[in-house]
Amino acid sequence: MTAYTACTTYEDIVVPESALLRVDHDMDYGSVPGLEDEELANPEELERQVFIAEWGPILALPCRTRNGWVRPRLDEFGRWDWGAFGTVDFLRMQPPFDKARYKADKLQEQLSWALNIMGTVQDRLPLPVRLEVLASIRSGQVDLDTIADPDRRGYAKWYLRARSLREQIREIREFSRRRRLDTAQATM
Repeated sequence: MTAYTACTTYEDIVVPESALLRVDHDMDYGSVPGLEDEELANPEELERQVFIAEWGPILALPCRTRNGWVRPRLDEFGRWDWGAFGTVDFLRMQPPFDKARYKADKLQEQLSWALNIMGTVQDRLPLPVRLEVLASIRSGQVDLDTIADPDRRGYAKWYLRARSLREQIREIREFSRRRRLDTAQATM
């Protein structure tokens, strides 16, 4: 047996009171007393503000691009503002991409890794042993396959790798410098 405490008659039909209530869901985030709904921020704007508040420090970190270390700012409309660096004049004044310099930079990264690994292996060897390995490498008497001790062989291998990378970087940078000088002299 169901008992309704509040009933209303609607077109000669007895309807419980709660069925006549109408709920309006116009605004997703509610409203503010005293402000028109048009004055409130829309949901997309609120989500953008939360996104910037949460990810702002990460987005503000500088990142190295192929054009350098340019840091854009957010303007008042939430768009990236590159300032003078995003103009055609800036791109026109910038030198063309130098493949040789790019390759030298990549080899420099490999050299850094090789030196780190060589430093790790070097810590396992005492100084007299390291000097002995270096002396035999510089004299040209050593073959990596004949070295039985893995630490000595690793030290010799990474030393030779680092020396080879240094030489390649030096040659590539010299080539790039000569080419830039030739280009500059040709334009004068």
